Amino acid sequence: MSHDPPPQRPEDLSPGALPSPRAGEPSPPEHPEDLPLTPAARRRNQAVAMIVLVTVWVLLWGTLSWANVLGGLVVGLVVLTVFPLPPVTFAGRVHPVPLLRFALRFLRDLVVASVQIAVLALRFGHPPLGAIIAVPLRVRSDLNLTLTAEALSLVPGSLIVEVDRDAGILYVHVLGVRDRAEVERFRDGVLELEARLIAAIGSAQEQRLIREHTPSTLEGSSR
Repeated sequence: MSHDPPPQRPEDLSPGALPSPRAGEPSPPEHPEDLPLTPAARRRNQAVAMIVLVTVWVLLWGTLSWANVLGGLVVGLVVLTVFPLPPVTFAGRVHPVPLLRFALRFLRDLVVASVQIAVLALRFGHPPLGAIIAVPLRVRSDLNLTLTAEALSLVPGSLIVEVDRDAGILYVHVLGVRDRAEVERFRDGVLELEARLIAAIGSAQEQRLIREHTPSTLEGSSR
């Protein structure tokens, strides 16, 4: 007669004792070599950063006016000059249909997770268990790490507690995890999220990495 492993508590899971990838699954690929930014790509990144900074400035003031826009341009110029951002290369392209699929699935996940958290909150006398789960991503670019981490943190019940940039690993605190099987299901869910994100905005090389390093349990389900 087999028994499920005992539930793991967050305090029992230190970074050195986090679950490792399943045996027999392919290990994540190494970092692709960073390509030097062309002058056009550098100007594009600076323009995107300027637009983001101006948008944040206007939102902070709460009023859309020429004065606020011009003020945001001045502040953005000073920030980009005094505190230059590290280069982040976007080598992919936007794919409208996968992007729409990603958005719809993300909205569904928000609703489902909100309901699950509400159910956990209403279960008096049964405090929800949690765990910190290590998830090695297959595409280790800074952009993919950031976008995947943001998407996970926006879903109720999961929160990024640490990112290992060199190894491409996200450490996620998750509520409602009771056994090893649920840990593995959550890890598979993160890899599915990464696959949908790369399908939406990834390059051909990144999409090939996803296909070549998809765990056997996700074959056919990450499209």
